[in-house]
Amino acid sequence: MPRALYTDWKNVYIRQATPAEQLRGEVPVTQFGRMCQKLNIRIIAASSPQAKGRVERNHGTHQDRLIKKMRRKGIDRYEAANEYLENEYLPEHNRRFARPPAKPEDYHGRKPTTRELRQIFRLETERTISNDWVIRYEGRYLQLQPRNRRYGPTKSKVLVCEWEDGTMEVYYRGQRMEFTQIPEPARNTSPPPMPAARMVVVRKAKKDHPWRRGYQNMKPWILKTETVGPLVGIRTSASPYTAGRRFSAHSNDNNKQTST
Repeated sequence: MPRALYTDWKNVYIRQATPAEQLRGEVPVTQFGRMCQKLNIRIIAASSPQAKGRVERNHGTHQDRLIKKMRRKGIDRYEAANEYLENEYLPEHNRRFARPPAKPEDYHGRKPTTRELRQIFRLETERTISNDWVIRYEGRYLQLQPRNRRYGPTKSKVLVCEWEDGTMEVYYRGQRMEFTQIPEPARNTSPPPMPAARMVVVRKAKKDHPWRRGYQNMKPWILKTETVGPLVGIRTSASPYTAGRRFSAHSNDNNKQTST
């Protein structure tokens, strides 16, 4: 098992963080990156143009030669393709293009077991449990069947695992949960009910109401003079220094004459 992989910046290997992941301070990981983490394989993304070109040329070589050779041999099954890749294609490719390592030590890791590989090579997706213990995954509705009603509270997260053969398993906090697939619930397409009509009460003014009187019949408003008194002793200015004084254009000249 290799210790590192030299790849480009394709989103299969490395992707940008979402706004929610940036707020939580999480490192974005793809499905392929998660598998490499479990296998203790480091992903090294090429940054320089020369390194990116080297990776692209390597991928182009395999995508061109391997596909054509498999087509010529009539290989159309995974088992036959893996057998040809291990027994014929890779030995011939390494014989032509391999270079001796700088150090003779072998730094490859141990080969995982079949059980470990099954727990690694799968798609893992988080889903939220609804109030009726149903989760939605890829357009399908999965009805969870917990052991008791307190197991796996609603609005919590579960992990949905799917393998290449279509097998699915649901885990909550590391424990497997049973489920059954149910049909999509019928949607209510009827329009919402109309609100009930409210009785509208129209109120009309009486015949002797002031609104119905013309201005000819209205009594004139007369100001009562006995209630109005002279403004005696009331300062008309807001400032105490300018009260009782009058300013004009010649006020400054008068002040100068009096001072002399």
